[in-house]
Amino acid sequence: MAQEAYIVDALRSPTGKRGGSLAAVHGADLGAHVIKALVERNDVPAAEYDDVVFGCVDTVGPLAGDIARTAWLAAGMPLNVPGTTVDRQCGSSQQAVHFAAQAVMSGTMDVVLAGGVQTMSSIPISSAMLAGQALGFTTPFAECRGWRARFGDAPVNQFYAAQRIADRWELSREDMEVYAKRSHDRALQAIRDGRFDREVVPLPGLLAMDETARETSMEKMASLEPVDPAYPKITAAVSSSTCDAAAALLVVSETALKRYGLKPRARIHHLSVRADDPIWHLTAPIPATAHALRKAGMKLHDIDLVEINEAFASVVMAWLRETDYPLERTNVNGGAIALGHPLGASGAKLMTTLLHELERTGGRFGLQTMCEGGGQANVTIIERL
Repeated sequence: MAQEAYIVDALRSPTGKRGGSLAAVHGADLGAHVIKALVERNDVPAAEYDDVVFGCVDTVGPLAGDIARTAWLAAGMPLNVPGTTVDRQCGSSQQAVHFAAQAVMSGTMDVVLAGGVQTMSSIPISSAMLAGQALGFTTPFAECRGWRARFGDAPVNQFYAAQRIADRWELSREDMEVYAKRSHDRALQAIRDGRFDREVVPLPGLLAMDETARETSMEKMASLEPVDPAYPKITAAVSSSTCDAAAALLVVSETALKRYGLKPRARIHHLSVRADDPIWHLTAPIPATAHALRKAGMKLHDIDLVEINEAFASVVMAWLRETDYPLERTNVNGGAIALGHPLGASGAKLMTTLLHELERTGGRFGLQTMCEGGGQANVTIIERL
């Protein structure tokens, strides 16, 4: 019989803007920062952790070499604990939590640290592509005969997809700018209210709180040029910001709860991952949410809060349009447009925020989902305990 998987703790670093306060921090050191804080806060001997599962995207340069293992060792933790790095594109660390929970549910592990890290100041989103070009390759798809036979020359491009979604769901640029401004307003209010204080582990002398959210205006957003003339509705204002961050969660079994006297904060109620058309690229959260709710035997109105990654405003707005879920309960403290999208760390970062916000508001169920490269989407439903 499958066992339950529990979340005992969840922490994250503050989010540094690209080229900002965390730009010089090595990826392993940033991951080590949250690992060390998590281990020290909980009464599980470090040598008794079964595994460390970390998400990371474009694992080149300082993010290469199995960053999960490197970050654990950089935190000064015991040599006997292994680590593995997951790449499911933007959902990498949400998938890391899924793998941790599945290990616990299967009965093969009792204590797993799951999370992710991304330092986009040192490894921009295009770096792996540039590394491939230096070796004589173009894109991951251009020379794949099977891919070209199936999908032709259609762009595999997030900006193309974001524009296509905006057109399909009849979202104007101004509609998306209104949404983006709300994201910044919510994030700034959350910071002022101290809503993130319990989940953020400051880096002394560098950064105490997220530095990505900013005061903006409709006029300023309207003045921005599109990221590409081919995608006239997509500007930096309606896109997630690149940044540096790490996050980690402690996922354990009931056996571990009793053995170490731990108090669970949430239970993994459901986890799944689905996929959609890779050319649409960013639409998978819509069918993935429907699939998850069917599997869980739930309705969306059973969900108290939703965190859906704001890769682009159009992604979340299309999801809201299709699900009819209340905007008032979606990304209530702002999203990645304001708070940043540190790729491989985003899933664990959003889950950390979701857990703390459920506790703050007294909600019971929270749902997290995000669009991912290849037209994929993870969905996690947690139950606050």
